[in-house]
Amino acid sequence: MFQFCTFASSSAGNAALLTCGSRHFLIDAGISWTRIRRCLAGFGLTMEDLSALFITHVHSDHTAGLATILKRHSIPIRCSRQTAAQLARRWEGAGAMLEPFEAGDTILVEGCVVTSIPLSHDAWGACGYRFDWQGRSLGVLTDTGIVPEAAACLEGVDILLLEANHDVEALLSGPYPYDLKERVMGRQGHLSNEAAAQFAAACALAGTRDIILAHLSEENNTPQMARSAVGRALEAVGYQGRLSVAPRREMGEVHVLEVAECSVSR
Repeated sequence: MFQFCTFASSSAGNAALLTCGSRHFLIDAGISWTRIRRCLAGFGLTMEDLSALFITHVHSDHTAGLATILKRHSIPIRCSRQTAAQLARRWEGAGAMLEPFEAGDTILVEGCVVTSIPLSHDAWGACGYRFDWQGRSLGVLTDTGIVPEAAACLEGVDILLLEANHDVEALLSGPYPYDLKERVMGRQGHLSNEAAAQFAAACALAGTRDIILAHLSEENNTPQMARSAVGRALEAVGYQGRLSVAPRREMGEVHVLEVAECSVSR
């Protein structure tokens, strides 16, 4: 069984769980240790059941729970060398748990093939990921100002977690100061609904059938705006798959892929 679920997805915190058979991978730890444990318990799991923790980058909305995890558990932490260097400086004792790779590498972790994708974000060493296991695949692309060329490897994945951070008009007319607006819209910022829509359409044409929009801004976007913008682009290419929005502060739906068929349950 290939199973994926977001625990939270926003600028306030990000974490998700990927299950590949008997192996469980936490992707980011941007919510509290207590919340992570509670979410895992919903699947009958504990922190000790995790095979690895993958970190996309060092920003606190992706690492807030790490300090407690480092104190209480011994879980291999996989991330780029640049991210590992920053984590080791920030938290004493992190070095012993870090298992870094070169951004852009493909590695084998507990039978799962993991391809890292260097991103354009204002965090040194930020990466997206592709996970492949027994013919099933998950793509994770958030926290990037542009869709990098390397992200083409995500086109056609079974499940795609894709950033749709902001509506451009809402951002420009919203309360953010000018310099923050420039950061969000810049090449090292976040993907707009329109940029997400374009990439989602490319993935759909390549065979992706389950797209989850993620990391929506609370000030500059709504689930309705994101779904509408991306939905229009998908409709234009004849998409017949699933489009959903990851909840900002709650667990999302459980997306399950069996060997021969795909189903979605709660």
